[in-house]
Amino acid sequence: MEKEIKYLQAPLTKEAVAGLRAGDVVRISGVIYTARDAAHKRLTEALARGEQLPLDLRDNVIYYVGPSPTKPGEVVGSAGPTTSGRMDKYTPTLIAQGMRGMIGKGSRSQEVIEACQQYGAVYFVAVGGAAALISQSIKGEEMIAYEDLGPEAIRRYEVENFPAIVCIDTLGNDFYKIGQKKYKKE
Repeated sequence: MEKEIKYLQAPLTKEAVAGLRAGDVVRISGVIYTARDAAHKRLTEALARGEQLPLDLRDNVIYYVGPSPTKPGEVVGSAGPTTSGRMDKYTPTLIAQGMRGMIGKGSRSQEVIEACQQYGAVYFVAVGGAAALISQSIKGEEMIAYEDLGPEAIRRYEVENFPAIVCIDTLGNDFYKIGQKKYKKE
């Protein structure tokens, strides 16, 4: 039986993510931002100094990606997900700032799972190795901050039907562990 696809509009509302469950197949349209570990470090350091961030994290989605160079006539180069665990030491702080979703690949730490539960955030996984396919859902790109980081800079992407799977939901259910434990109930 084929799973029903859930269509989401980013930025995400708390209500939209509350209805998602680990294993749900989604398509995300709207605005998402890119950031990897170097940008996450700068963001959390700025917060620790009491500085304003270069973007408002509230209800926004961060895509862990370092796109390859853009070829002529394309919006963006290949843009596949990077390993999310590298951001785990920074992620709970950003979720506490209102970040509603993250997209990457791989499992997350218990601290990230607990932050998702506490603040109503979700973690999506995108299929690794499908960078060229994923880049087709990116319709626009704009540099936002930390341009000196190159592919790890923060960018604003306009996406249409970006394919992902809910990995960690707001109840703490983890798609990677579904076979190992039962779902938590509302």
